Amino acid sequence: MPPDSPPQQLLHLVIGGELTDLAHTTFKDLDEVEIVGLYPNYASAYAAWKAKAQQTVDNAHMRYFIVHLHRLLDPGQDTKPAR
Repeated sequence: MPPDSPPQQLLHLVIGGELTDLAHTTFKDLDEVEIVGLYPNYASAYAAWKAKAQQTVDNAHMRYFIVHLHRLLDPGQDTKPAR
């Protein structure tokens, strides 16, 4: 990648909601699943995930997840920076 090119965009989606039980990742009500946002890199997605997870720490069934959309859009995409 040339030095003046923009950084590689690796899309991440942060979602969350209440699970049916702690052993599985099945949401209790899909209509209540929260889409926190779409982020251009893992660091910003992680910050959003952490903030939402900390807000719901009193409810053990609430879980938030980071979905690596770039892996779904292009499974062969290299996620490591070019050297």
